[in-house]
Amino acid sequence: MTMKIIAISGSLRKLSLNTLLLQRITQISPPDIEVEIFSRLGEFPLFNPDLSESEQAVVLALKTKIINADAVIIASPEYAHGVTGVMKNALDWMVGNESFVYKPVALLNISPRATHAQAALTEIMTVMSAHVVAKASLTFPILGSITSPQALAQSDEITHLINVMLQELQQAAAV
Repeated sequence: MTMKIIAISGSLRKLSLNTLLLQRITQISPPDIEVEIFSRLGEFPLFNPDLSESEQAVVLALKTKIINADAVIIASPEYAHGVTGVMKNALDWMVGNESFVYKPVALLNISPRATHAQAALTEIMTVMSAHVVAKASLTFPILGSITSPQALAQSDEITHLINVMLQELQQAAAV
């Protein structure tokens, strides 16, 4: 049986290192793991509890993809010691539904200096009853050392960390 993972980047930048990492994960995932990147966070309306999530097609799309996935990967940069606005907005839309409840989640970080956003994401996911898989939530030494998709693809260390993360996430989803 194929494990399905939805991957979300907290950056809207065209050449985001977080998005490049997720793309690399899709390229080297084993055949029994299907990773799909959700790339529509820029389409989300600002969170407003007076609006129905079912009337927001992009919100409903993410909710459905998370519910149908066996696990979730989130790679998000840190801005001003916090989670990016686009990531926080998308997660706020998910608070009022069951999408993350008990869902195994890996939180990826591309900078050893970016600890505040990682801690904030862990707290948000915990409040949403997700199962943050600590052994799959890794810091990838990318910022400052990897500057292109080719360099990312050639890094044995990154490839090793991706494989560790996928194995840990797969084990958590099997429980």
